[in-house]
Amino acid sequence: MTTERLFEYFPNLSQEQKTQFVLLEELYKDWNQKINVVSRKDIDELYLRHVLHSLGIAKIQEFNDGAEVLDVGTGGGFPGVPLAILFPNVHFTLVDSIGKKIKVVEEVVQGLGLTNVVTINARVEEVPKQFDFIVSRAVAVMPTFVHWVKGKIKKESVHQRRNGILYLKGGNLEEELKEYRTAKIFELSDYFNEEFYDTKRVVYLPIKFKG
Repeated sequence: MTTERLFEYFPNLSQEQKTQFVLLEELYKDWNQKINVVSRKDIDELYLRHVLHSLGIAKIQEFNDGAEVLDVGTGGGFPGVPLAILFPNVHFTLVDSIGKKIKVVEEVVQGLGLTNVVTINARVEEVPKQFDFIVSRAVAVMPTFVHWVKGKIKKESVHQRRNGILYLKGGNLEEELKEYRTAKIFELSDYFNEEFYDTKRVVYLPIKFKG
């Protein structure tokens, strides 16, 4: 998949954003040779399997300027880095417990000149702040993930959609989501035509607060 295809899905990008998305591949290929954070197959299909997949969240939720978003278990920087390019006025915190992964993310963020990203090498439980939304890419089953991020979501919403979790997931989610009656599933095949997205989804889980 080419960046041109990516730009078709997101036609309102500035020239700077387009340049950053093009540069992304070069930076990841360079850093991946030093510290392997993306598999070889995936690095060859970076835009299809990582960049556009990350941006699937943006098709479900447009983040307002000034919003704060936490990317849990960011790995090589997904979905946080592509979202940070797309939303330059939104504050992103990318957390991962594996130091070498955060090292690559830091270098990529620096190489892209992103000023709206903070990286933290820690477990999410150790992050002291609260956020409007928490994003992630299938790092655990939903009940485990919900437990990890307990208390990390702000009560007051600054978006029309209530604060919560936006989770990139594939496969059968029925069992995993049965205790979450408020969860909404969005099929990424409704937004992207590539076959890769036939089984890919975004799960939105609003956080309930006891009155």
